[in-house]
Amino acid sequence: MKISTRGRYGLTVVVELGRHYGKGPIPLRQIAATYDLSEAYLEQLVPPLRNSGLVKSVRGAYGGYKLARDPETITAGDVIRLLEGPIQVVEGIEDGKVEQKKLWHEMSEAIRRVLDTTTIADLLLEEEPQVDEGYMFYI
Repeated sequence: MKISTRGRYGLTVVVELGRHYGKGPIPLRQIAATYDLSEAYLEQLVPPLRNSGLVKSVRGAYGGYKLARDPETITAGDVIRLLEGPIQVVEGIEDGKVEQKKLWHEMSEAIRRVLDTTTIADLLLEEEPQVDEGYMFYI
């Protein structure tokens, strides 16, 4: 299974909206500029996010997009599954007799488990810079 730019950029949009959660909407052009992405491509990713209830749009001069729910309640799996479809390492393992069926199934389950237990809030915590206390010298 390979996650396409659709899934990666969609997750980037949701994480960025999570960073601004509770602070009002942000325009897609701001996200596109921050990550050097195509605004037109991001505009194609937002409708499924909005239709699923993960993202809300706000019209007007100070409009843009914002998360519809708390970042702690949205998982990476919610976003990837929405934009990429079912999460499977190998397609068709349920059909007929497939060698290594158990291996492929366990790999798919492991990927699902990671995506479904990693929230947007978790991803935001990973990005926070670690404060290095450094050494304290006394004279």
